[in-house]
Amino acid sequence: MRLRKACLLVLLLALAQLLDAASAGGADEDSSERENAIEDEEEEEEDEEEEEDLEVKEENGVLVLNDANFDNFVADKDTVLLEFYAPWCGHCKQFAPEYEEIARTLKSNDPPIAVAKIDATSASMLASRFDVSGYPTIKILKKGQAVDYDGSRTQEEIVARVREVSQPNWTPPPEVTLVLTKDNFDEVVNDADIILVEFYAPWCGHCKKLAPEYEKAAKELSKRSPPIPLAKVDATAETDLAKRFDVSGYPTLKIFRKGKPFEYNGPREKYGIVDYMIEQSGPPSKEVPTLKQVQEFLKDGDDVVIIGVFQGESDPAYQQYQDAANNLREDYKFHHTFSTEIAKFLKVSPGRLVVMQPEKFQSKYEPRSSVMDVQGSTEVSAIQDHVVRHALPLVGHRKTSNDAKRYAKRPLVVVYYSVDFSFDYRAATQFWRNKVLEVAKDFPEYTFAIADEEDYATEVKDLGLSESGEDVNVAILDESGKKFAMEPEEFDSDTLREFVTAFKKGKLKPVIKSQPVPKNNKGPVRVVVGKTFDNIVMDPSKDVLIEFYAPWCGHCKQLEPVYTSLAKKYKNQKNLVIAKMDATTNDIASDRYKVDGFPTIYFAPGRDKKNPIKFEGGNRDLEHLSKFIDKHSTKWSRTKEDL
Repeated sequence: MRLRKACLLVLLLALAQLLDAASAGGADEDSSERENAIEDEEEEEEDEEEEEDLEVKEENGVLVLNDANFDNFVADKDTVLLEFYAPWCGHCKQFAPEYEEIARTLKSNDPPIAVAKIDATSASMLASRFDVSGYPTIKILKKGQAVDYDGSRTQEEIVARVREVSQPNWTPPPEVTLVLTKDNFDEVVNDADIILVEFYAPWCGHCKKLAPEYEKAAKELSKRSPPIPLAKVDATAETDLAKRFDVSGYPTLKIFRKGKPFEYNGPREKYGIVDYMIEQSGPPSKEVPTLKQVQEFLKDGDDVVIIGVFQGESDPAYQQYQDAANNLREDYKFHHTFSTEIAKFLKVSPGRLVVMQPEKFQSKYEPRSSVMDVQGSTEVSAIQDHVVRHALPLVGHRKTSNDAKRYAKRPLVVVYYSVDFSFDYRAATQFWRNKVLEVAKDFPEYTFAIADEEDYATEVKDLGLSESGEDVNVAILDESGKKFAMEPEEFDSDTLREFVTAFKKGKLKPVIKSQPVPKNNKGPVRVVVGKTFDNIVMDPSKDVLIEFYAPWCGHCKQLEPVYTSLAKKYKNQKNLVIAKMDATTNDIASDRYKVDGFPTIYFAPGRDKKNPIKFEGGNRDLEHLSKFIDKHSTKWSRTKEDL
């Protein structure tokens, strides 16, 4: 009886478990069905959203396009008028009624022409694709190809232009920019009084950005009388031309005058290019017809006075002078005269080049003027050398605008104070400058200059002098890039002389801008700061690969994981150091390491620290960097094994 009850109980429990399992299975099925239904609803909503994005809506007769529906809409259209706008743009709001009227006019055209607008702030892909940089930007799409519209924003002019482009036989006008190859380069360039040539690479982003501005400038300059031509050379295809003119980056622009190349240092947008080339097309030297002008240059001038005295424009010496002036027109203002009155005032005869300082920079320690005899056979380079050699007074005024080229020669002794040549402060400015003159006359091998402490606030701070408490501070910048600061003390000629003499005898210690020395520097990439550069990078027992970077540089951030992997790869090479240095906050204690951009990478061989090897040309990936190291490594460990 008990056994029968026990069996019955087991059967009942089993039955209950089966019922529970069945119930759970049903619940799972219900749950799965609900989940599937939700997924279906979400997919339907996504499809609806996608269809909504693809749908082309219309606002006041103007079609609304975006990143999603653009390509599908224009695919079968011959001509479409496009406006890229920004919702907040006042010009766009003002243009809106005119554009709507244009849409109504072109809709009644036979055949109708689509007129659309694109919010460039939300349709970022389209804005980038069509190089939209301002609002509103109007373009005409002809069979998928964009045609720039540069006319006025009036209904009459826009409609006329669109109808012109919509004609079946219409083709884009040829580029105004000339295309040069090795076959026509010399013929075109040698024949031009002036021509601007761009050396570009088809894949270069900067070149692509420049292209529409360059073509617009070419159109504008072609209308001048005489026209100023613009040309371009594909440097990747015309490698011989690129090599001939030392093209090492893209785009490189050069001005040619009758075949002679000159650097282009102007803007890279339409109006900037136009204005710059118009100025460059003029003569490099301006005629001075009256004596009064020369007297004003000397009395009130702020810069070196350069005047060529000639018999006339047909004088062969005059042409040589013009060629020299062309080479230096970026750095100096050149003048010439045919006046016998001016020649008499300057105490020279025709065929002379006179370089002299305005009155405020003249002193009893230097000649009033430097004169050179110029003939038709005189080398242009000799004329240039004369100008550069005598352009600076014994103690000049170093400004941020003339610092780079005028004061490139080292050693440079700089005296910082409140420099102001206006009437009220000229006496104080000259008081301190005269004390510098007394020392400068005895050190002709050095360049001396005064500089306004506010203009060079960053430089003064890097020298550790910004809180010196002195009215006048002094520094010496030497050939290797090292800087030496005079200890803060009351300034006079004697203290300056002692400082310069100590420098000459090698008794001064350089000032090194540096971050604090890292307490823990055991990572795969060694951190170098200004104070540790010599100890780490210049260590003759080690090969060193060093990256000079800037914290804000995107390319540097992109390189960081690759560079760390590289360091880990070579971590067992005891005689190889992979290092990096923030070049924006640390001084590089060697002039052998030139950093013109970021990142810059050098390999410093252990046995030849004076000749570091710059990494250039290859991709900054693990493979190319590894090959660079392997190629230049002195392989100290292998040498020891061989021994």
